[in-house]
Amino acid sequence: MTNEKGDTLLMLAAYHGHAELVKLLMQHGADPNRLNDRGQSPLAGAVFKKEDTVIEVLLEGGADPEYGNPNALQCVAMFKQEDKWQARFEGASGRGKAESKAGE
Repeated sequence: MTNEKGDTLLMLAAYHGHAELVKLLMQHGADPNRLNDRGQSPLAGAVFKKEDTVIEVLLEGGADPEYGNPNALQCVAMFKQEDKWQARFEGASGRGKAESKAGE
């Protein structure tokens, strides 16, 4: 289920800072790496909105910081948040997994 822009419930919850809902949706199968129609990921949306708790929840749920356009790593640089997130994103368990999954 998406809106007219391809945003899932997970994307909307992430963008609006609802960390507990993000966690619940992922526990029930929501894909943290599903992109909307503009190629944006929930993680990139959370970085854009500076939703730190949501970012952590998405990373714990396997979100890939290198997936999407712009991807979350690019958003971190764009919004000058490297000191806060660069190392965490580079060590994320989901890093690189969404792109390999999409190419299958």
